[in-house]
Amino acid sequence: MPSVTLPDGSRKHYEQPVTVGDIAADIGSGLAKNAVAGKVDGQVVDLSHTVPDNAEVAILTPSDEEGLEVIRHSTAHLLAEAVKELFPEAQVTIGPVIENGFYYDFAYHRSFTPEDLEAIEAKMAEIAERDEPVKRDVWPRDEAVRYFREHGEVYKAEIISEIPDNEEVSVYWQGDFVDLCRGPHVPSTGKLKSFKLTKVSGAYWRGDARNEMLQRIYGTAWSDNKALKRYLKQLEEAEKRDHRRLGKQLELFSIQEDAGGGLVFWHPKGARIRRRIEEYWRSEHERSGYEFLYTPHVADYDLWRTSGHADFYSDSMYPAMDVEGHPFEIKPMNCPFHVLVYKDELRSYRDLPIRWAELGTVYRYEMSGSLHGLMRVRGFTQDDAHIFCREDQLEAEIGGVLELTMRVLRTFGFAEVDLYLATRPEDKSVGSDAIWDKATNALRGAIESRGLDYHVEEGGGAFYGPKIDFKIRDAIGRQWQCSTVQLDFNLPERFELEYVDESSARARPIMIHRAIFGSLERFFGVLIEHYAGKFPTWLAPLQAQVLPITDDQAEYAEEVASRLKAEGFWAEADLRNEKVGFKIRQHTMDKVPYMLVVGDQEKAAGQVAVRQRTGEDLGAMDFDTFIDRLRAEVDTKQTELEG
Repeated sequence: MPSVTLPDGSRKHYEQPVTVGDIAADIGSGLAKNAVAGKVDGQVVDLSHTVPDNAEVAILTPSDEEGLEVIRHSTAHLLAEAVKELFPEAQVTIGPVIENGFYYDFAYHRSFTPEDLEAIEAKMAEIAERDEPVKRDVWPRDEAVRYFREHGEVYKAEIISEIPDNEEVSVYWQGDFVDLCRGPHVPSTGKLKSFKLTKVSGAYWRGDARNEMLQRIYGTAWSDNKALKRYLKQLEEAEKRDHRRLGKQLELFSIQEDAGGGLVFWHPKGARIRRRIEEYWRSEHERSGYEFLYTPHVADYDLWRTSGHADFYSDSMYPAMDVEGHPFEIKPMNCPFHVLVYKDELRSYRDLPIRWAELGTVYRYEMSGSLHGLMRVRGFTQDDAHIFCREDQLEAEIGGVLELTMRVLRTFGFAEVDLYLATRPEDKSVGSDAIWDKATNALRGAIESRGLDYHVEEGGGAFYGPKIDFKIRDAIGRQWQCSTVQLDFNLPERFELEYVDESSARARPIMIHRAIFGSLERFFGVLIEHYAGKFPTWLAPLQAQVLPITDDQAEYAEEVASRLKAEGFWAEADLRNEKVGFKIRQHTMDKVPYMLVVGDQEKAAGQVAVRQRTGEDLGAMDFDTFIDRLRAEVDTKQTELEG
């Protein structure tokens, strides 16, 4: 008879076979009522799952991360059932869990409208209220194919037909609705109470633009209504901060479809911010002992074969171009170019570490359906850096990268940074256990020696080495991954990199890949949304707008603006024949940090009346006093968030 171990280490013994749900009920009625799934020997399962002897068992509730994922997965199926009840001719395809929610793709002869979404959501609530039992069934593959085909679900039948014919297929029933799924699911639809459909968009079948267009309905689901309302409020705030809308409003950048999707055009104001970011980036790298490289945009295809990108990364590379009968490839990565510079001469152990950085523009093929403003593009500039070092230098070099990365991120106003240590993948990796252990310990040691908290992502490393990912939190609590530091045993081996060690023998250097912004485009998009377009003064594309009250002060306003420009600030004088109140409102909407109002009194006294975009009136002050204030903000890179 089975015995089980609970998370607190206690053991329970039973006289007959038990399910996870039985164990929950044995522990307590409250837990049984709140349970949505279980975890048996590390695997998330249905409450109806029969528990083997000597298993480790945990009961999952909506407050558990994995329990919440089960709720979201089940709510996707609730969505599919509701669509089928309202629109019987619609075909279901796939419906996975995503961050903060789920989606489901449907094939239907017309577009779903906002009114349709309201009706679907109401039907979902009705099905949840019916508290339909959710039951798992297992069918032979061919029987499953036949069933879904006979019921007009050709997409589902296509998915199942690709499963090996000797495998069984897991399906789940809820009411009269059945869907292909591995599970697990909640025990009944009554467990699904806090959800909301958010939007509908197009999506190609299996993400391939050559396939038919489907309709993707997105939704979110949470443990309770309080959490749902909190998230919906965040979504509302995120909509206001959308970098695509603000980028157009503030004239920062554009995506010109005439040139092709996913290619970014930086407008003058956006280019000013980019230049300021790049200047700061270079100064910090010089301070940290880096030299800068500039490398080509294309290379002989053989280089990408040697590096392994032709094998491991081909789906993200553009088709090769023919150059005098030989294939050339536009670069998706900068690292092989830095490797070639290293190989250009024989290095000594005394030369190491070598730290090279480059703002290198790369090009990657992304399907048009996945493109998203600055966040997902086809051409972008990586703030790439590569360090070549000896094994005994590894931990110190990683520590230097950590310090540089944290310093840069905090300068841009990201005080909350979460670190994730990703270890060796189980299925595919290169290098010996010994070198993986040394590399992982070096990463861990660098983090811990600096007193930083971190999470471990087991098996999340690249095939060529472990890594640390940095995830920043923006002003409304969203996580963004930008920075990463990765160790690489693959490229030094593939390119046969060497240095002469202390005993005059040849040794292999260790290569560190590192990016802080990830890409300038994506980081800029995050900055726009983090600050809601209200850039701190040191980054703002226009730092001061001078506003004369009447034409009598126009010449003085131009003098003030010219003086600010001569001092290295971005300033303009608004000489339009409009009331000053109108100008203040407009430039506040344009999110200019300072408006300098000048009338006869200010002109006579050599002063400016200073008003901030927050609406705070700082009153009149000597022009030199204002310049000192502005310079202090810019030089210290103040980054206070505004409401």
